[in-house]
Amino acid sequence: MTTTDAGPAPAPHPTRRFLRQLGIDTQYVLVGFPLGLIALVVGITGFALGTGLVVIWVGLPIMVGTLMFARGFAITERARIAPVLGRSIPQPTYKRVRGQGLLRRTFGPLADGQSWLDLVHAIFRFIPSTLAFCFVITWWAAALAGLTYPLWDWALPHPPDNYELHELLGFDDSMGTRILFNVSIGMFFAGTLYWVVRAAALMEAHFARGLLIGAWELRRQVAAAEEARDVAQRQKAAAVSAEAVALRRLERDIHDGPQQRLVRLAMDLGRAEQQFADDPERARAIVAEALTQTRETLDELRALSRGIAPPILVDRGLRAALTALASRCTVPVDLDAPPIDRLDPAVESTAYFVVAEALTNVAKHSHANEVQVSVQRIATGLIVTVSDDGVGGASLAKGHGLAGLDDRVRAAGGVLAVDSPEGAGTRLTAALPI
Repeated sequence: MTTTDAGPAPAPHPTRRFLRQLGIDTQYVLVGFPLGLIALVVGITGFALGTGLVVIWVGLPIMVGTLMFARGFAITERARIAPVLGRSIPQPTYKRVRGQGLLRRTFGPLADGQSWLDLVHAIFRFIPSTLAFCFVITWWAAALAGLTYPLWDWALPHPPDNYELHELLGFDDSMGTRILFNVSIGMFFAGTLYWVVRAAALMEAHFARGLLIGAWELRRQVAAAEEARDVAQRQKAAAVSAEAVALRRLERDIHDGPQQRLVRLAMDLGRAEQQFADDPERARAIVAEALTQTRETLDELRALSRGIAPPILVDRGLRAALTALASRCTVPVDLDAPPIDRLDPAVESTAYFVVAEALTNVAKHSHANEVQVSVQRIATGLIVTVSDDGVGGASLAKGHGLAGLDDRVRAAGGVLAVDSPEGAGTRLTAALPI
């Protein structure tokens, strides 16, 4: 028995969608009218009794009960407006009071702003509900009555024709003219039925949405904006920290390597200059040694420049740069980096820096026999993994060698994780957004 992929379901016919939406909007308005009446009566009665009896404390439980009724009505209304608006409507988070005594938990809804908005909606939604109900009933009645008029015209009383009056007024009251006139009215109302019902339902639904989830969505947007601002500030701080660490490391490496060699080179050349007249052979030997130091200094400067902006990364991309990096590592590297399209230069530079720093730490501290480097591109970003079989014990805590690497990754908007149990190797994973 074989199965075949049926594929996505075909889209409904436009006429079917049209009629389906008309039915949804009609039932929303027709059901909303009696619900609005109930909410209005209960809401006003409960609010009036609650405020009137609050001086003797009896009003507080009544007010809480009214708010809870309004909340239940609001939850129902949010579910009802979802098909009208064509999208899911979230339920806002209500304020909860926990662990602060029975009374505070019982009267907690009194301090919840959304509960009061629910009550305002329960009381005032009767206004748009009534307007929408009147329009929908009028248009449906006129459309149905006009289109079916030929079927029941006979049941209506008609006065006898007064031909002299018809001739004087200039119109004809014959049955055919009467039917044509009423059917024309029905066709007009039927032709505009969808748009009138749709407008009435949207008016009522948007009124409910504004009170029932508008304030909550606004608070959520503000919270998201504040979170984005905090993330941006953390990324900025991480970038500044990573840049400072990189500059200090570069300064240290230059001071310990090329700078010392250049100082020695200057001293050797000065000594050779003094010995050219008295001992030319010795001077030539010093110059030859100085040339060797010059080449070694250039090699060290090239190695340092690779950690900043390696030309192969700029010219040929991340895969070629990692291949060159793996070939220079003193520990055997198993590189898994399939060809990928060029990424943003900042992402490629960060990924290269992660691998370069990780391989440097492996060579210096891990005592590993092998390193696995993996680069995978997924829908949301780039995953870089470096794992070894060394002694472990690596950490992202401040004061460790990977702290600056963590700052570098966070500055690019990514996340760095390290799994390094003692004696079981180290696995470093960086997730970078693209």
